[in-house]
Amino acid sequence: MSNVIALRPQQAPRHEDGLHALLDSFANHRRRQEDAFWLKENAELLNILECTGTPVPRAALEVHAGFLAGAEERMAFFPQYYRFLLSMVLDLEDLGMGGDIGARLCASAQRDDLAGAELSDLQRMEARRLLARRGFQASDDAGLEDRLRAFCARNATFTLPNKKAAYELTHIVYYLGEYGRRDPQLDARAITSLHFAGNLAFLEQNSDLLSEICIALRHAGETPPPLWTAWLERETQMFTVETSDHVNIADDYHDYLVCHWHAAVAGGVAFRKPQAAGRMGFTRAPRATPLRELSEALYAEGAERRADWPVMRARVEGRLSAQAMQVLDMLAGQSEHFDAFFEGFSRAAQ
Repeated sequence: MSNVIALRPQQAPRHEDGLHALLDSFANHRRRQEDAFWLKENAELLNILECTGTPVPRAALEVHAGFLAGAEERMAFFPQYYRFLLSMVLDLEDLGMGGDIGARLCASAQRDDLAGAELSDLQRMEARRLLARRGFQASDDAGLEDRLRAFCARNATFTLPNKKAAYELTHIVYYLGEYGRRDPQLDARAITSLHFAGNLAFLEQNSDLLSEICIALRHAGETPPPLWTAWLERETQMFTVETSDHVNIADDYHDYLVCHWHAAVAGGVAFRKPQAAGRMGFTRAPRATPLRELSEALYAEGAERRADWPVMRARVEGRLSAQAMQVLDMLAGQSEHFDAFFEGFSRAAQ
């Protein structure tokens, strides 16, 4: 007589289980709900899931049931956070929670003219987009879109390191295009600005910003340079996700989220890797920063700087590491906008 042990094949972790763990981590394990950064982190994650059409199980959304039930009271007391609160509630409803809390919050925001307290055109555009999701209108501002498009078309802004301007550029495209749902109607100059900003992000090896730029280009009907997207694909696979009660949350979570957002917009699946339940910390792979090396080398040239890259390459090569030169040569060889970009970046005397 023999004992026969039947071995069952181990079931692969399901994508929906990973999403549940991810949502639960941000909702319950990284920060307290009283922390404004809790609103920011959770709003960003829900926005990515909603705008990419990612199917999310109802059970995973239920981690926010308590937040949803108290959202009206919270916005009445914290109207300064109305954009975060509206974004989360609208996304939760549209992802499958349903209900009319979002419509009531939009009505309240319109009645109290919360968008009228915004100084930034970008924030006013975000408010307009949020209220429009339930058929409401923010403060009337007939010239708003024209001013935003004029900002996008100013190419010179995006030849110089300015992360605030670059992130504003991408978000203008998101709001004008309803996160990929309609044509943002960018002109050729705005597309060039995105390429200039992308060149800077690639030189900095900044996968967070470069992901956002590639997403914006796709929303505008453009194909990002293969050099950028191949690098982003590699970077996305190299994140480390640690689960521990004491993991550091001053981490690279935003980089992680937008890299996966880009993967979904490029035709893949966001947050494909299985995740363990609990408090998560996200760490990107170490990388060099050729941008700083190049800036220092050009600054050292003083009045001898020229706007011609081949000329300057020969002059600065000795000051740059081999890795920095490799990144620069790849970008110069594969970006059709590199010469025009470098003309502004060099800040050479006319």
